[in-house]
Amino acid sequence: MVAVPFRDPEPGDDRIRIMEYLTTQLYNAIDMTWLQGAKLIGFQDPASPIMEGIIDLHNYIFTYLIFIIILVLWILICIHYDFYHKIRRPWYPHLAWTPRKELKTNRAVNHGSVLEVIWTITPSFILLAIAIPSFTLLYSMEETMTPSVTIKAIGHQWYWSYEISDQSDISHKEYTHNMILDPSVSFDSNMLFEEELQKGEFRLLQVDNPIILPAEVHIRIIVTSADVLHSWAMPALGIKIDGVPGRLNQVFTFIKREGVFYGQCSELCGVNHGFMPIVIKAVSVEDFIQYLATNTK
Repeated sequence: MVAVPFRDPEPGDDRIRIMEYLTTQLYNAIDMTWLQGAKLIGFQDPASPIMEGIIDLHNYIFTYLIFIIILVLWILICIHYDFYHKIRRPWYPHLAWTPRKELKTNRAVNHGSVLEVIWTITPSFILLAIAIPSFTLLYSMEETMTPSVTIKAIGHQWYWSYEISDQSDISHKEYTHNMILDPSVSFDSNMLFEEELQKGEFRLLQVDNPIILPAEVHIRIIVTSADVLHSWAMPALGIKIDGVPGRLNQVFTFIKREGVFYGQCSELCGVNHGFMPIVIKAVSVEDFIQYLATNTK
């Protein structure tokens, strides 16, 4: 908590002195640490077009949810007021509502056609308005493209291993895609223990060998498992794909900016399931080519 210094006003400035003193005391009394927790609510900052679409769709659907909650809450309050307070606790006893009189009047009413049409058609239009952007996002997530880089993630109990099997022509601006059978770069990625962490590193999220990937390049990620079910999840990229033994699953991504992104295994895979972090370090294409040249077998 940073205290606001108190400025000594000019002599005779009593009103300014009192207001400044009260403002200073109020500011120092307010605990602003709750703002740090509020920042953790919601999604991580997006780093791919897919994650941006997921956040936009979430906010779009949440708008309908807010209106529905307000409408249902208003109906519940009206029902509670009409069928409890008007009968049991009327504002004026001589104006107390007697339901028996209205029951005799409305006993022949058994349905309301207009109301039934409204509460049937309205949700249908809401679902249609939600379905159109939802299907658009789903099809874009499943879109396949020619990747410039392919990386294979293999889940183990309880660490990840990676293989980069692409060779890029570093003599030209356009980098060609050429799959080979033997991986050019392969390594294991294990979580660092607390005593191995450096200052500023995150507990349970730091690894000894992060994944180096280029930014602003189409990337294909192939995920599989060597033992049990795993799930390779990277929230900032909007990726969550299962690693199944004996099966290859693939997902495409496009990292829009350089930076370090963190994820974890999202499938219960054993006693150390919570200790399989994933770290991606997005760098420029030139730095990635230099990384391949340095680490290629």
